[in-house]
Amino acid sequence: MSQTNVAAVGAWVDQVLDQQKYNSPAAQSSAYAPSNIALSKYWGKRETHFNLPVTGSLSISLAEHGTRTGLSVIDAPQHQVILNGASIDTHSSFAVKVCQWLDRVLPNDLKLRIDTHNTVPTAAGLASSASGFAALTLATNTLMGWQLPEHQLSALARLGSGSASRSLWHGFAKWQVGELEDGSDSIAFPLTQQWPQLRIGLLTISSQTKAVSSREGMARTIATSALYKQWPQQAQADLATIETAIAEGDFQTMASTAEHNAMSMHATMAAAWPPLVYWQPESLIQMQKVWQLREQGLPVYLTMDAGPNLKLLFEAQHQTDVETAFADVQVISPFAEFDPFGTRS
Repeated sequence: MSQTNVAAVGAWVDQVLDQQKYNSPAAQSSAYAPSNIALSKYWGKRETHFNLPVTGSLSISLAEHGTRTGLSVIDAPQHQVILNGASIDTHSSFAVKVCQWLDRVLPNDLKLRIDTHNTVPTAAGLASSASGFAALTLATNTLMGWQLPEHQLSALARLGSGSASRSLWHGFAKWQVGELEDGSDSIAFPLTQQWPQLRIGLLTISSQTKAVSSREGMARTIATSALYKQWPQQAQADLATIETAIAEGDFQTMASTAEHNAMSMHATMAAAWPPLVYWQPESLIQMQKVWQLREQGLPVYLTMDAGPNLKLLFEAQHQTDVETAFADVQVISPFAEFDPFGTRS
């Protein structure tokens, strides 16, 4: 990031926080944020420094699958980052992103221990960065006593990871594309609709860190894929269709549009150069299995983000059939109540 862009982001953060940036911190704080999967995908930035999207997107959270983050003030020259119980090198990509985000929003002399625990694999296409930066934002809001409104927290979380803007809430969330250069109107908000019968099935093909990050993959796709020219128009149309289907409780339209949206996004990646393919051979085997089951009358659909793992979409009355067909599937009830620091109720 150029010095000019660093200054622009810094000026926007200072405007949002005003004098609250220099509040006296509490000794410690903690927060939880769920991971999410986009039903209408976010793929491509119109501006990289503020993480502003080319299109809007809409997601469903993954309930107890997300990130718990604890913060505590330390007397040290730099932040300390603990991931899943292990101290990590401050020069690692994850630690660098976390520390850069904190340095934007905290006084220069305030250093923290960041203890973060993911219940989803890191950098495997299951939105661990989304839940991670959402939890970090919520914990920092508490630690510093900002008491910011949700739309500003969404925008701050977006600086760390675009999809984090949607991970502040449970259930459905919509990230609007916005128009302003500083991104202050590119924020997410929760949808009011509940869908207790909706189920998400996680099929983990690989939990290994992907070779090409989403950030790098987006840039490559925009720069080299001829198919990407059609993506923004389709993505916006799909978002509108999915939002209407959610409001009407129309599962078939919602799920089929989500699957088509995901396949279209991956097509733009495959048409990039060098080709960008996150799928593994097992991914294709499981995709074909979903399509075969649907031909046999089982209403199950799939979506995939930037990784090899599948997320199945189905309703509660078909859970037994899905679990029989996919022995390793992990079923999530997005609207069930649970204690993020305890057990599901």
